[in-house]
Amino acid sequence: MWKKITLLALLVACYGPASAQALSNNGVSDYDLSDNGLSDYDLSDYEKTPGVAGNLLTVGSDTLAGMTTLWVEEFKSIYPNVIGQVQASGSATAPPALTEGTAQFGPMSRPMRSSEIEAFERTYGYKPTALRVAIDAIGIFVHRDNPIKGLNFTQLDSIFSATLRCGATESVERWEQLGLSYEWAKRGIQMFGRNSVSGTYGYFKQNALCGGDFKRSVNEQPGSASVVQSVASTINTIGYSGVGYRVSGVKLLPIAVEGEQYVEPTRANILSGDYPLSRYLYVYINKNPTRELSPVEREFIRFIFSRQGQDIVAKDGYLPISPDLVHQELHKVGIE
Repeated sequence: MWKKITLLALLVACYGPASAQALSNNGVSDYDLSDNGLSDYDLSDYEKTPGVAGNLLTVGSDTLAGMTTLWVEEFKSIYPNVIGQVQASGSATAPPALTEGTAQFGPMSRPMRSSEIEAFERTYGYKPTALRVAIDAIGIFVHRDNPIKGLNFTQLDSIFSATLRCGATESVERWEQLGLSYEWAKRGIQMFGRNSVSGTYGYFKQNALCGGDFKRSVNEQPGSASVVQSVASTINTIGYSGVGYRVSGVKLLPIAVEGEQYVEPTRANILSGDYPLSRYLYVYINKNPTRELSPVEREFIRFIFSRQGQDIVAKDGYLPISPDLVHQELHKVGIE
């Protein structure tokens, strides 16, 4: 039985039907996620707090690297006495950095695993706090000259998986097996994806491959951008990465859970839950429930959830969260 991954709860609880409709009718191109109509959601402008200084270190997701770097750089421009650093080696690096106290913020493109939460809790006596900061979608990229119209989960399983758990009956090694003809019939499929420390790797493995194992022939890349650039550089390639990393040399495919009911990864389809590879992006923090955050931590969180912070989310190709969700996340850390 097919499992359809959606963000329907987000749409109903946070945006409402009218907001989804507004997002789908604002005149932007199908894949342009940058103009998100932030004014429609009435997010508050960030107001500077005097006297904020100190160190700001984030360790975690490569998927969030661009967004986190922009947040930190803009924050430093507001507070010149803040020293900020971003380390982006993959989501798996965030939990140990928070647990060991070597970072204040842990950007992750997936939720923490129970083992990671338990390790943190053994050290501190309470759980880490997860803040939902943006919405992302995983895209399937092929070379721009590839004539394929779309792919479903069974086909993705047959291309990328060594274990075939999503209904595939045979491994697909050539484009001919996916219905392409002429010169494409002779071309093998070269695959690109993320490495195992990446939340994108884990999300794609769990959802598109039904928890199966990747083929050893998948070329693992250390960053999301390098996946898409690799696909753009060779004609017979395919890869998965965040839709915000699209470049001119690739084609972003519509995806179906089954059959040929393909869904484009547009903003409206991501928000409505119709696009089947959507997810929240997170920033984890160490918030002691009996203590207040330090000034620099509190203000950086306030900045992330301000109009300016969520505008950076949009500019980096992701979808901002709604004011209702902003209030929920700020409430978690005692910011009203």
